[in-house]
Amino acid sequence: MTGLAYAMGQGGQATGQGAGGGFTAFIPLILMFVIFYFLLIRPQQKKSKEHRAMIGSLKKGDRIITSGGIHGRITGADENTLTVEIAEKVRIKLNRGNVAALVQAAAAPSPPKEPDKKSA
Repeated sequence: MTGLAYAMGQGGQATGQGAGGGFTAFIPLILMFVIFYFLLIRPQQKKSKEHRAMIGSLKKGDRIITSGGIHGRITGADENTLTVEIAEKVRIKLNRGNVAALVQAAAAPSPPKEPDKKSA
């Protein structure tokens, strides 16, 4: 019986971590958060910002792909909706947020080419 009481008395001593022991336990958590920020959070925010800019710049004549996979050409644009022609005389309306990608921007009218002045 005395051996049991003597063995239990040994566990009450300090482990030697001192005052800085609490902070050192959080260093791995802080390091993991920093890694997650640079590998996951920051790239996702950048991609989201680019997508919002692309949606804001959509105009009539652009060729797009919707989030459902439908390819089409924008025939009308409103503040919140787009009218997309997916086949000849087949038009649908959809939210701007449903545009997944811009395939081809509407081409700006090019200036007329001057004829070559190289004559014989």
